[in-house]
Amino acid sequence: MITGANGGLGKECSRQLALKDETEKIYLGCRNPEKAQTTKLSLEASTGKSIFEIVIIDLSHLDSVRVAVELLNDPIDALIMNAGGTGGKNHSDKTMDGVTEIVAVNLLGHVVLLEALLKAKKLTNMALYAGSEAARGVPKMGLKRPNLKTSSVDEFRSICDGSFFEDNSDALFIYGHVKYMAALWMASMARKYPDIRLVTVSPGSTTGTKVANDLNLFMKLMFNVLGPPLLPLIGLMHTLEAGARRYVKVINDTSYKSGVFYASQAHVLTGPLLDQGTIFDDLNNKTFQDNANEAIHRFIS
Repeated sequence: MITGANGGLGKECSRQLALKDETEKIYLGCRNPEKAQTTKLSLEASTGKSIFEIVIIDLSHLDSVRVAVELLNDPIDALIMNAGGTGGKNHSDKTMDGVTEIVAVNLLGHVVLLEALLKAKKLTNMALYAGSEAARGVPKMGLKRPNLKTSSVDEFRSICDGSFFEDNSDALFIYGHVKYMAALWMASMARKYPDIRLVTVSPGSTTGTKVANDLNLFMKLMFNVLGPPLLPLIGLMHTLEAGARRYVKVINDTSYKSGVFYASQAHVLTGPLLDQGTIFDDLNNKTFQDNANEAIHRFIS
């Protein structure tokens, strides 16, 4: 199952997985039924396979997530938690669950999805969460590393409800903190479920995504206009296909260890995957991991 499968990385990952002989079925986790159907037809045409099934799921609404799991007839081997982004123009607005939109779509919905699948014994092998180098900082892009004062449960909770950021409304700055918290959550879960491989993987900075559409004018120009021809030259962007290949590679290669956050080497957003704990040691702190996990669960009734 792939969330956010109606376009971008989710659709491309679906295409690449469908071309592998061992793939029997791919569940396209999508929010919009019409877009989902269009995606399904497009994938069937491009792969020559009729193995795609639509699952309607809105990660910003937890009831939608739970219903999607209930309606899943057969267990899945792998879950790819790809849906996310910067939360739209109203990324700091709160949902009915008390978290901001950017937290809901990137983190809270996926927490409920993964745990519901595990509880129902409908996930048998592994889960991959789409991380981001923003979680450890990208100096060349002006993205500072998350810098928490205590890394307590309450401080992580303030990231979830948005109060941590006070008057800072920079979507990318907030996004980095949310992705950092998500990587910690995955590491905490990996220790609780040793029989399931739980890995965080960044696709890197890719062309063809809509993330930049909700950013300021400078960042839009950087990602959509100047980026595609220039950023690959300095290791700050690669193709959508290359980003999706990271997902596919980690799914099929068990040498990528459970509980680890894999992304690009320091100072770049492309190239070989590296354990990010070797760059940002806070990712290895088990107390921080468990605090992040507990904080997000305080918003789940």
